[in-house]
Amino acid sequence: MSELFDEVDEEVRRERLKKLWDEYSIYIIAGALLIIAAVGGWRGYQYLEAKKAAEAGAAFDKAVELSEQNKHAEAEAAFTDLAAKAPSGYRMLARLRAAAEVANRDPQGAAKLYDDIAADRSVGVTERDLARVRAAGLLLETTSYPSMLQRLEPATAPGATFRHTARELLALSAWRANDTAAARQWLDLIANDGETPPSLRSRAEALQGLLPPVAKS
Repeated sequence: MSELFDEVDEEVRRERLKKLWDEYSIYIIAGALLIIAAVGGWRGYQYLEAKKAAEAGAAFDKAVELSEQNKHAEAEAAFTDLAAKAPSGYRMLARLRAAAEVANRDPQGAAKLYDDIAADRSVGVTERDLARVRAAGLLLETTSYPSMLQRLEPATAPGATFRHTARELLALSAWRANDTAAARQWLDLIANDGETPPSLRSRAEALQGLLPPVAKS
């Protein structure tokens, strides 16, 4: 008797499954096809992105070779093209390198390109600080100390990647402007930062020696 009930239960289960399949099979098949399509699309996207990155890497290396061969006009054109078309990582590097190439013929124009990078909120803080420092380095001889301070102060904060160079540039700018107090302020920050590179520390000490002695009260 129990075997008969088992067979009946099995038949009922099969019947229920058949009804469920008949009712929902189109949705199950459609869902499976969507999953397959999504996985295939993602794999295809990954392949295309990897291909673009490889092509951009090769083009970037070629542009670097042109620069090293002193073919600066060609290198500038290549980096500018990459800055417009390459994937995001190479695009940022290409913008920085394009500005560096422009600096060979037009320091003011290069500083403007660096300023554009420094003002771009989509760019990382480190890259923006680097752009600030490079622009300031190009303008050191022609820009006032207040202007340099406005440009560089955000990059001088403790922990900022390029704070050492930013502080040195501000010390030099203040010294050129005969602002002894400001120059000494930046030189003291350099001296008191345990992570200041030895070469920069030596230059700061040399500049410190050019300042007049502190007046005794």
